[in-house]
Amino acid sequence: MARYIAARCGAAVVVALLITVLLSMLERLVPGDPARTVLGPRATPELVEAVRAQLGLDKPVHVQVWDFVTGAVRGDLGNNFLSQTPVSELVGNALPHTLILAVCSLGVAALVGIPLGAYAAAHRGSWIDRITALVSVSVITVPSYVAGLLLLLLFAVKLRWLPAIGAGTESAGSYVAHLVLPTLALALLWIGYLARLVRSSMLEVLESNYIRTAHAFGLRSRVVLYKHALRNAITPTVAVLGVGLGNLLGGAVFVEVIFNRPGLGTLIFYAIGTRDYATVRGGVLVAALLFVLANLLADIANRVLDPRSRTAGGDT
Repeated sequence: MARYIAARCGAAVVVALLITVLLSMLERLVPGDPARTVLGPRATPELVEAVRAQLGLDKPVHVQVWDFVTGAVRGDLGNNFLSQTPVSELVGNALPHTLILAVCSLGVAALVGIPLGAYAAAHRGSWIDRITALVSVSVITVPSYVAGLLLLLLFAVKLRWLPAIGAGTESAGSYVAHLVLPTLALALLWIGYLARLVRSSMLEVLESNYIRTAHAFGLRSRVVLYKHALRNAITPTVAVLGVGLGNLLGGAVFVEVIFNRPGLGTLIFYAIGTRDYATVRGGVLVAALLFVLANLLADIANRVLDPRSRTAGGDT
C-alpha cells in the first residue's frame, strides 16, 4: 500500500509540474503579441516594450518557465495586470466560494443519486426502475449551464421562490439561499450519472454468491440490500466522485457566470475578457491542481476500500 501511494503521489507531482510548465508559456501560445493585445489601440512602441517587460516577455522562454514554476512553488502567481493585486490574493478570495459550490453539488448528487440507483436496482424491471432510467438519462444530457438557465427562469424569475444572482449577504441564511440554484444546476447531471452507475454495480453484486447466501440465512431484504450489497457496489463510485469534483470545478465557470457568483470561474472569465494573462494562468493552475488532488485522493480511497485492487496490485 505504501508503495502504491508513493507511486501515485509521484505521478501526481509530475502531472502538476507539466501543467505548471505549460501554463508558464501561456503568453507564448496565444496568437499575436500579448502586449499589443492587452493595450489594444493604445499600443505605442514605448508602451509595448513596457508591458512586455512587466509580463516578463523580454526574457528567454526557459527563464520565464523557471520564474513561474519557482514562484508557483512559493505561492507567488504574479500580479493582476490592471490593479497590480497579487493573483494569489484574488484566487484565495474566490476559491472558497467555488469549493463550497462544488462540494455541495457533489454532496447533493451523491445523497440523491446513490439511493436512487440502489432502489432502482432492487426493483429491477418495475415502473420505478423505468422512470428512474428515463429521468437519469434525461438529466445526464442537460449541460450545467442550460440547467442553470432553466432553474433561474423557473424558480427565480417566474415563481420568485429563490434569489437569482449573487452570493448573498454575510448571514448564513442568505448565503445558503443563493447557493441552492447553482448547486442544483451542477448536481443534476451527476445525480443521473451516479444513479445509473450505482444501479449497474448493484445488479452485478446482487448476482453474487454471498448475496444468495445472505438471503438463504434469512436476513431481511433491506439489510442485504443496503448493508451488504450497496457497501460493495458503491466502491467504483468512489473513484468517479474524484473525477466528478474536478469536473464540477470546471462546470462551475459557466454556472458562476450565469448566477453572477464570486468564484474562481467568474474570476477566470472576466480575466479572459480583460486579457489578464497572469490571473487566467493562476486561476487555471489552481483549478488543475485541485483536479489532480481530487483524483489522487479518489485513487487512494478506492485502493483502501476495495480489497480486490490491493490483491491485484500485490498488496497484503
